[in-house]
Amino acid sequence: MSNTSRMISCRKQRGFTLIELLVVIAIIAILIALLLPAVQSAREAARRSQCKNNLKQIGLALHNYLESNKFFPPGGTIQAGTTFSGNNGSWSIHGRLLPYLEAARAYKQVNLTVAWDNAINASTGVPILKIPTFMCPSEANDMLRTNAGAPFTRPHTYGFNMGTWLIWDPATGQGSDGLFWMNSGTNTASVRDGLSTTLAAAEVKAFTSYFRNTVDPGPTPPASPAALAAFASGAQFKLGPLTNDNTGHTEWCDGRVHHEGFTTTFTPNTFVSYLHTDGRTYDIDYNSRQEGSSTVARTYAAVTSRSYHPGSVHALLLDGAVRSISNNLNLTVWRALGTRQRAAGEPAGYEF
Repeated sequence: MSNTSRMISCRKQRGFTLIELLVVIAIIAILIALLLPAVQSAREAARRSQCKNNLKQIGLALHNYLESNKFFPPGGTIQAGTTFSGNNGSWSIHGRLLPYLEAARAYKQVNLTVAWDNAINASTGVPILKIPTFMCPSEANDMLRTNAGAPFTRPHTYGFNMGTWLIWDPATGQGSDGLFWMNSGTNTASVRDGLSTTLAAAEVKAFTSYFRNTVDPGPTPPASPAALAAFASGAQFKLGPLTNDNTGHTEWCDGRVHHEGFTTTFTPNTFVSYLHTDGRTYDIDYNSRQEGSSTVARTYAAVTSRSYHPGSVHALLLDGAVRSISNNLNLTVWRALGTRQRAAGEPAGYEF
């Protein structure tokens, strides 16, 4: 082969130069940058759709329960003038809805007359079951909660409407201005301001920080999240640097407000800032007195509706509709949506 032929062959086999390679990589990177937001947006849209469907199923279950029992499920049950024998007493609304959510097999294994973590119930494995309808696909902490390293229970992301601030007075039996509380037995006739303007349930985040069992904070709802810090002295704290330290909404089977409910004390996704003694700032919930732990102390609670959906939470109205509620909703309107009675001067409908 001549020298000229060899030179032509070498030219034909020449690869990319470094500059050409960098240009190709840059073009690929630009394409990925353009496509990634669209892919993420599509995924979030799918998650939002599934979340709404979960709430829709919960709404159907509530009304099927009502049809069968003539009242909505109570937030828990306890005999008047008594306290729970252990820390955990009554089954939640979530637990009572199981047979209406295609989980009848699990429901038949448990005994609602004893605590959900009683050996009778714990041995069934039901408390650590993941109930798909109870979990939003956007939840960042969809994981088993442990206790002393052992499986304990599962979280959930849909709380039931327990009103504005007062949850339950064990001395009188008075309940919240919402739909659910200990021994409640509301029905559609209990709702005087319309099923389409009354909240039944809304999103909450799993593994939320909270503190509980404090001095009586009084009947007036706090004017701002900062006001809750005044009740922290002597409280029991359920918060810390590890996910499992923050145990609010981690027990789907527990019938107390910090696990099964939400309140309209603050608007959706409000950051309820609390600087703890460990130097960390937490986004907290608050329960003044665990239901079933006293025969005289009232339960007040600020348990905020939260979600991972940008700018909003999904909420179930009592007529079965599921709406996206903006973080910017007026507090007066949010609280009015949480009540079952029409307040003086309250409008018949809302734009939200």
